[in-house]
Amino acid sequence: MTPVSLLAIFEQAAAAVRDAVKPVLGLARRARTNVPGQYAIDLVADRAALAVLHEHPVAVLSEETAMTGATDSAIMVVIDPIDGSTNCARGIPYWATSIAALDADGLLCAYVVNHATGIATTAVRGEGAWRHGERLQVSFVERAADSVLILDGFPRRPVRWKQYRALGSQALGLCDVAGASVEAYVGIGHTAPWDYTAGMLIVQEAGGVVWSPSPHDLLDVSVAERRQVVAACTPELLDELRPMVG
Repeated sequence: MTPVSLLAIFEQAAAAVRDAVKPVLGLARRARTNVPGQYAIDLVADRAALAVLHEHPVAVLSEETAMTGATDSAIMVVIDPIDGSTNCARGIPYWATSIAALDADGLLCAYVVNHATGIATTAVRGEGAWRHGERLQVSFVERAADSVLILDGFPRRPVRWKQYRALGSQALGLCDVAGASVEAYVGIGHTAPWDYTAGMLIVQEAGGVVWSPSPHDLLDVSVAERRQVVAACTPELLDELRPMVG
């Protein structure tokens, strides 16, 4: 399967998520399951996405249902049907479907769409990151004091930054680094591959760098351990931000 065909499938899966979640309104959007941290809409979204993905010869790793599909396929699709579930549940317009494909050489392509705005960001290995037909390029800032950061928690060892935001979706935060809206994303919390794989490729293809203090490779989905993830526009900025995690 080519990156072009995979991205078309990812767009269909994300559209299915959007259409499935749209009718769930009011307090029903805040309903929880018995699984800690899981909303009922997460399962609604997962079923909708898998119905599309399972029509194709790919393995699928989803936050809600683990590994399904053609598990012996050369292509693994990693999906978070709703990244930013609390934002979605509470009507905060910053939540996404995040999908990436991996092959034997690593990340192949990625698709992230903010369902509240309809803005999609894509990337293909070796071909750049794109939004609205425009190739993305990270900023060139090298100092935290000149940077706007996205945080997902408050660090025990903060550095001196210019400003920060806490927006509630790792996938979209990584896309914001790629698009130069911010200079870095600092993941204080521990997240899983479905949270960051798509955004990771998008950042890298836009010229940025991604790092984790974990001893395990960020793309090793066989490891249950969750990882802290830091993405920055330049290696110099990343070096300054490293002490904030771990």
